Amino acid sequence: MAKKFSTKWKSSKQPKKQRKYRYNAPLHIKQKFISAHLSKELREKYKTRALQLRKGDTVKIMVGQFKGKTGKVKKVDLKKAKVYIEGIEILKKDGTKADYPIDPSNLMITELNLEDKKRLKSIERKKKSKEK
Repeated sequence: MAKKFSTKWKSSKQPKKQRKYRYNAPLHIKQKFISAHLSKELREKYKTRALQLRKGDTVKIMVGQFKGKTGKVKKVDLKKAKVYIEGIEILKKDGTKADYPIDPSNLMITELNLEDKKRLKSIERKKKSKEK
């Protein structure tokens, strides 16, 4: 199987090919994989179920050992498709603390970072298209 990313790839039922597509995708496409569900209040307000995660968003962890904890997104790693949250750390064997990577599918956005005007415009655009 070739390693190069194919722009002509439509879809496949084979998990092997789906994993390959996600792993070899360029960063502008990987950005779309980093999305999380919105809380009920935000869902009603913006008329959409999920949005892409950004640094500064406040999220609640829904699954895993940190379930129920909330914090701000500290870093979004597109290459690994993981999110790092302030205050979510693990204790290593040598006693140091390390940031814990969390999959975006296990998060729920509770508060959006709306400092970016482009993001605000795209959210409004989505909202208008849903109302039609």
